[in-house]
Amino acid sequence: HVQLVESGGGSVLAGGSLNLSCVMTGVTHSRYCLGWFRQAPGKEREGIAAIYTGGGNAYVDDSVKGRFTISEDNAKNMVYLQMNSLKPEDTAMYYCAAEGAAVPVGGRLHMRADDFDSWGQGTQVTVS
Repeated sequence: HVQLVESGGGSVLAGGSLNLSCVMTGVTHSRYCLGWFRQAPGKEREGIAAIYTGGGNAYVDDSVKGRFTISEDNAKNMVYLQMNSLKPEDTAMYYCAAEGAAVPVGGRLHMRADDFDSWGQGTQVTVS
């Protein structure tokens, strides 16, 4: 499995921005599905964005569309989550995960945490 390390979390005021990064090591395939999940206290982990690396499709769930953007730097094995116009309800631990699948259906992104084999340790985002 690949190894993942997230960075870029922090505390910001509402309306602010953060850019989360996820670096992959141990890459053996040319394409992975890499997803961003978040989990707030007392809530289930939810998938919010995914990208098929190596120039594949990128998806963002309707819940964050227009504010969050997922992108990659394939040469560096990096995936980013640019988060703008942050709201207090965006407060959560954010995780990147790989070796899973994501399918957009009617604007909602279907991606199950159980389908992803590799996980980072998470990075905390707090919006006040």
